[in-house]
Amino acid sequence: MKKICLLATLVSVFALNANAADWHKDNMVRPYIGADYVYSHAKQGSRVKHAKKEYSSWKVNLGMDIAKYTSIEAFFQQSGERKSHHTPDKIKSEYYAWGLDMYGKMPIMCSGFNFLGSLGLADYNIKYKFDHKGSLDKQRVGYRAGIGFSYDFTENVAMRVMGRYSYIGAKNLNHIMEMTAGLSYAF
Repeated sequence: MKKICLLATLVSVFALNANAADWHKDNMVRPYIGADYVYSHAKQGSRVKHAKKEYSSWKVNLGMDIAKYTSIEAFFQQSGERKSHHTPDKIKSEYYAWGLDMYGKMPIMCSGFNFLGSLGLADYNIKYKFDHKGSLDKQRVGYRAGIGFSYDFTENVAMRVMGRYSYIGAKNLNHIMEMTAGLSYAF
């Protein structure tokens, strides 16, 4: 049954894409999906200053081109758990975030390369577990800004690389610096 559902989904995507070729020439609005790998470096303080600062995570996004050089994108990001062993407190930490980013792009001649800039908001939830001393779970909205570039392999498939700064402003998590790399598929 799972194979039939997967096959039906793939056929639907390709059928939608075949009809979308004529549709998006007349309209600027065009949906896309994507996936990114994210490397993050967190500035942590207070009780969790000895926690690991580097995180690897994955991010999935759903976006929409709303004008020729502008898009809006919703995302969900989840890190893996990190353990600090050689510190006074053994701390396990992880975080997830979800939010909305606005992207602007500027083509570089006719090469397929584009400069990218982004601004957005995200809800960050970071969890800390202390060895024999309980846990800490904090949630806070943060502001995000990023720059990078993208390359359009085809009219539908593109890759992008971004650097992003996220200001959270919490006592335990001040900010996060991220590098992302991923692929997207536009319909």
